[in-house]
Amino acid sequence: MAAALPACYHGAISKTECEALLGKKSRSGAFLIRDSESIQGAMCLCVYKQKVVHTYRMMQSHTGHFTLMTAGGAGETFFKTLDDLILHYKKRNQGLSVQLRHAVKRKTAMLIKPREPRAPPAPPAPPAPPAPPESPRTSEDEPEYQNVPDSSVYVEVLPP
Repeated sequence: MAAALPACYHGAISKTECEALLGKKSRSGAFLIRDSESIQGAMCLCVYKQKVVHTYRMMQSHTGHFTLMTAGGAGETFFKTLDDLILHYKKRNQGLSVQLRHAVKRKTAMLIKPREPRAPPAPPAPPAPPAPPESPRTSEDEPEYQNVPDSSVYVEVLPP
């Protein structure tokens, strides 16, 4: 069963597109969530404050919970859903540059597909049969090098 994403999740939009959407809203506390361009599987919570977009990286744990990446030493808070994370950061003084106030909603519905369990690795292939031994070279075989007639293209290099 797939979980519905919040309406403020915009998927794989670029940082530039995100800034344009938030700038169009032009309200302090306007926010949206997008996929990270630099880290596969991460998302970004982008918040508008006084003509500046602040971006916070969000990760999903192996248990499916969401958290904002924090500065060294700060404790991480995990949330069951993105909606729970958003509700938490709508409260004052939760560590963001400004509290979340105005969701910038996308125009179409999206779904999160549950992760499928990884298939176990395939068993190793059986070893290949040994190659037949090489026959010794005869004088009739072509040599491993080719003589080139003297030409101005080639330069003879001698040790000093």
